[in-house]
Amino acid sequence: MPIQDYLENSVRPSMEHRRIQLYAALFLLDIAILFGSFWLAGYLLIGQLPSLRAVQVMQFTVPIFVVIAIYNRLYSIRALEEFRHAVVRLAISLSVSAMLFLVMTFYVGSSSDFARLTFSLAIGTAFVGMVVIRRIVCWSIIRNFRGRVSNVLLIEDGGPKIDLPGVDRFAADAVLLENAQRDPETLDSLGRTMRNMDRVIVSCPLDRRVFWTRIMRAAGVHGEVVSEALQELGALSLEREHGWSFLVVSAGPLGLQARLTKRMIDLAFTVPALFLLGPVMLIVALLIKLEDGGPVFFVQPRMGQGNCMFDMLKFRSMKVERLDSSGTRSTSREDDRITRMGRFIRRTSIDELPQLINVLRSEMSLVGPRPHALGSLANDKLFWEIDGDYWQRHSLKPGLTGLAQVRGHRGATETEGHLTDRLQADLEYIRTWSPWTDFKIMLATARVLVHHNAY
Repeated sequence: MPIQDYLENSVRPSMEHRRIQLYAALFLLDIAILFGSFWLAGYLLIGQLPSLRAVQVMQFTVPIFVVIAIYNRLYSIRALEEFRHAVVRLAISLSVSAMLFLVMTFYVGSSSDFARLTFSLAIGTAFVGMVVIRRIVCWSIIRNFRGRVSNVLLIEDGGPKIDLPGVDRFAADAVLLENAQRDPETLDSLGRTMRNMDRVIVSCPLDRRVFWTRIMRAAGVHGEVVSEALQELGALSLEREHGWSFLVVSAGPLGLQARLTKRMIDLAFTVPALFLLGPVMLIVALLIKLEDGGPVFFVQPRMGQGNCMFDMLKFRSMKVERLDSSGTRSTSREDDRITRMGRFIRRTSIDELPQLINVLRSEMSLVGPRPHALGSLANDKLFWEIDGDYWQRHSLKPGLTGLAQVRGHRGATETEGHLTDRLQADLEYIRTWSPWTDFKIMLATARVLVHHNAY
């Protein structure tokens, strides 16, 4: 399927929330089944409901099972999609939990015939109940989600023909490949194609594998290429499915927990900031309007996470007739395009405050690589023409501030070195991200809000 047809007809919503719901439901059902099995075992053996001894055994067993099940990946994508794999993981988890419990009771001397009989019946009943639940879940997934709770995209670019059930696929053509190396619009289309995909598999000739590796790394997706051996790509791991081997060449920089943490940090600071700075923003908007009657905001397309474009907001600081939507000309210290109000808000970084709205809309983060104008130049070259790793800075959401900014890399990019300095700082931030890093950068940003390169 061509990429435009795919975008119009086949782009799928993220399955991550659905998986989390299934994990939570299975986890709660497993605990309920364990509780019910122990109560039932106590009732059948001695006729008491509840049996005090059964409750005591249950209180020790359930925490052990929870730890072992999570460690054994009983709640994983493969366990949701493959019934046999789920049953094997379940059997291992229950068996190990039972053995650990018996070892504990042996050493503390609390074992008894009653406990052993109750325990054996409870574990057996729980296993049967959990298997039934997993059979129902797998049947439901096959019926409602084509047998998958993960989105898998297969990009066909002249490589071996791959037959994988339940995957989305589109065919790349020569025009797409040529444009993707120099046209942000095409990269935007590719980024949107890969959005919400848990795996992206590319089948292509050897000479295009490096190209696709860079595209997938920049998009921040779990990317794989069909290959026998590609040492030069630095593959992360090897996946096997239906007799085919896939080298994993890229992975999203942040896992689910890290992404949730970063988003909570964004909201925890952005929402109060909008309330506190709202009056300031209203006054600035009024002064901009009074100066020349033009629009308050300057809206410019920028490249965001996954090489997908978004509309970035700024307070307008240039004269209406001199606006530069592409960003081809960098702002200079004595730029005649800047209004009087614009010079003040640029010097104090107030012009960036509307990007808090972009953060609230989840298009940006408080901290991340700064989004560049698509037409930005360094030494008369577009940024991505200077360094082939440029697009990898888009594997995270762009930020209001970033590591490059607190290190003083601001202002015009007059030389290629200005761009590479910023790029290396951005890639370092992506490699070493932590919540503490974001806090340190936000604190350091306060020192450079007024900067000699802010013009």
